[in-house]
Amino acid sequence: MASIAGLPRYEAYKNTGAEWLGNVPESWVLSRLGSYFLERRTKVSDTDYPPLSVTKNGILPQLDNAAKTKDGDNRKLVKTGDFVINSRSDRKGSSGVSAFDGSVSLINIVLEPKGIHPGYCHHLLKSYAFIEEYYRVGRGIVADLWTTRYDEMRTITIAVPPFAEQSLIARFLDKKTTQIDEAIAIKEQQITLLKERKQIFIQKAVTQGLDPNVPMKDSGVDWIGKIPKHWEVKRIKHAGKIINGYAFPSDAFIQEGVRAMKISNIQTMRLDWSDSSYVDALWLNKANQFRIYKDDLVFALTRPVISTGIKAALVDTDEPILLNQRNAVFRPNDTCGKNWIYYVLLTKGFINDFEMQIDITGQ
Repeated sequence: MASIAGLPRYEAYKNTGAEWLGNVPESWVLSRLGSYFLERRTKVSDTDYPPLSVTKNGILPQLDNAAKTKDGDNRKLVKTGDFVINSRSDRKGSSGVSAFDGSVSLINIVLEPKGIHPGYCHHLLKSYAFIEEYYRVGRGIVADLWTTRYDEMRTITIAVPPFAEQSLIARFLDKKTTQIDEAIAIKEQQITLLKERKQIFIQKAVTQGLDPNVPMKDSGVDWIGKIPKHWEVKRIKHAGKIINGYAFPSDAFIQEGVRAMKISNIQTMRLDWSDSSYVDALWLNKANQFRIYKDDLVFALTRPVISTGIKAALVDTDEPILLNQRNAVFRPNDTCGKNWIYYVLLTKGFINDFEMQIDITGQ
């Protein structure tokens, strides 16, 4: 195998017998994780050791939005250089080497590295393959939720190079991941600017039209401003019919059948079926008025989505679908097109006005 960016060339490899590891250089030592770590179980108070948050971005001083425990005297000690990992699968990937002394909640496992480079340890135990293996050896608490104890974690086979080589690998990965993170930041900034440009195009088109020379008039609506003189202003409820989704009973959901469109399925300008739910086909007759058809305009109805944009999408499938509660479908009358309303819903002005109306309604 050819060398990569200054890393040594390995002449021979061996099979680890561990599916998550595969083949590794022949000179690397295979060992149980417990041979290189000691579990730190010292109980401390968060008044003596400041609380830390265990996140996907590593170990950080406690975040303002973190859930605060009422049992501040019953926490685990963390020392600088310790590796900390959340034991529950609903926090998958929340782990890292701590740069701080502090304390974490008891749900986390705290490990003190012994004879293993902290940087190598960080990259090894935060790798996707290890994270999957970590939860694989755990046990279920309830459906779709696992927890892994140290007694299970310590049995995982890891591959450990000589210490000097660990240091070299850690430096290589630190440099490469930093370069990738910087590239991602640049791309994210570009995406933000493109989204803003898209918003300007949409806002201008749905409030001023395409002819820059057309006579204008005041719409009487702050967020709209001036509109072409031949346009009219009306409330959205007069442009069509809005139908709220159906509140299916919890026992109606099954493994296969007719799709029930949930709030998680409606994203901004697209549908996402990665989290699918189904009901019996008999519901097509029992709740026919809640059936969704191709080209229907659907949108989510919960307030938390407003800050990031109203979640609205045009249905692009002929598949029979029933609309679940907390969503709505807009069926326009002959004075308004659904594509037009779709773009109006996406404008920043409409979103801001909608959010204000929700705040007023909630008072």
